Amino acid sequence: RQPTPRDLQPGREQRKFRLKVSDIPLNLIILTKKITTMGKGGEPKKSAVKATRYSWEEVKKHAKPEDAWIVYNNKVYDVSNWHQHPGGAVIFTHAGDDMTDIFAAFHAQGSQAMMKQFLIGDLIPETVTHKDEKQLAFEKGYRDLRAKLVMMGMFNSSKGFYLYKTISTLALWASGIGMVYYSDSVAMHIASALTMGLLWQQCGWLAHDFLHHQVFKHRKYGDLAGIFWGNFLQGYSVQWWKNKHNGHHAVPNLHSSSPDAQDGDPDIDTMPLLAWSLKQAQSFRQLRADGKDSPAVKFLIKWQAFTYFPILLLARLSWLNESFKVTYGLGAATANAAQEMKEKGLQYPILERVGTALHYTWIIAVSTGFGTWSIGYSLMYFLTATCSCGFFLALVFGLGHNGMSTYDAESRPDFWKLQVTTTRNITGGHGFSQAFVDWFCGGLQYQVDHHLFPLMPRHNLPKAHKLIESFCKEWGVKYHEADLVVGTMEVLRHLSSVSDEFLVEMIKDFPAM
Repeated sequence: RQPTPRDLQPGREQRKFRLKVSDIPLNLIILTKKITTMGKGGEPKKSAVKATRYSWEEVKKHAKPEDAWIVYNNKVYDVSNWHQHPGGAVIFTHAGDDMTDIFAAFHAQGSQAMMKQFLIGDLIPETVTHKDEKQLAFEKGYRDLRAKLVMMGMFNSSKGFYLYKTISTLALWASGIGMVYYSDSVAMHIASALTMGLLWQQCGWLAHDFLHHQVFKHRKYGDLAGIFWGNFLQGYSVQWWKNKHNGHHAVPNLHSSSPDAQDGDPDIDTMPLLAWSLKQAQSFRQLRADGKDSPAVKFLIKWQAFTYFPILLLARLSWLNESFKVTYGLGAATANAAQEMKEKGLQYPILERVGTALHYTWIIAVSTGFGTWSIGYSLMYFLTATCSCGFFLALVFGLGHNGMSTYDAESRPDFWKLQVTTTRNITGGHGFSQAFVDWFCGGLQYQVDHHLFPLMPRHNLPKAHKLIESFCKEWGVKYHEADLVVGTMEVLRHLSSVSDEFLVEMIKDFPAM
């Protein structure tokens, strides 16, 4: 019963009040029942009537976006068709798998509270037979290291550092424009085009930092800064970048487990131009009725070590094309991105479209000498700037992961080993000072460390690097570094090796050729 005023008088012994089922309104009982048996979107969850403890084998069965279970700290969550996930479709890269560590890498403290609505039960730890005591101790070790880095303040950004990077990068922009506006010299215009290429590369690193939320704790501020550095200055869509880059971070150098799954790395989805493993080189056979490689695939894979650099020159043109399509709803490059756009759309549609339109307005003005150059001269300027930027950006990207280990998604190692063994750090050497490498690579010279802790501001990576390197040595995890020249040669040798394997296997499979 309800307490009376007399019951609540000071000094009076408080009575216990018990609630009977008959006292609860019928509509409240129905509502409570509905909440406990309904999942996201109000759709009935078949799992609600099942046992609340699940084996690892059962979790692995749910590995597609429309049927996606994930594990976090031995809790099982059903996120099937959760396209409203704030981070986008990247959540489906770990469908049917453990997301504990990648979740910690990408999310702020307290973000796990949002996951409660998707909880369906507990994982039975004893069924996780692929982890022995040593592996469990290793995982505890790197989680403890993360906690130590948090306590050291390694995830706090220096606003002074980013103010300096903002001013110095905008100075590049002003210089590139000034060389066109104030000079009629061809040499000066070429220098301006190369400066624009460097500008876009450096804008890329700043957009990368802001969109990884390394600078601001409030994520909307990072997104808005990303639109300025991405859409306005580079012509790249923030939504396109997030989908592609977050997916890459979650599953670097992984081949998808099946055509329907979304657990592969979009950054190595480069067929038929480049193949990073024999499996990838042969992947186009399933698209042909005869099950054979097309003449174009044979040619491209055979000569990929020689076409690698020309392809890098064209990389920015491809990224501009994909960004434009995403921004204005004209398509998407991957099934993951297409589904995200269909179900969720742009997070900032007006800002992205206005920012991209303004980008093309100012770059067309500069590329035409503010309306004074011929069409041919204008194209020369634009292509010089665009191709140099593609080369500057892709060179760093390529050194970060190309030529390193690749895995099938279903046989991926744990989070730490996956990030470390698929990634290469870049050092000074062969005439390139460490100071130049630090500026040119924009923090991604510490690619291994960044992949382990993507929310860590770049200016703190050198300090964290020493602890990470020590931890890897302690546990016997391969940790690779190379300078710009040696790393590039490693990439070319790897491409050549894949070509050789491909040709040998092609002859074995089709000896009558």
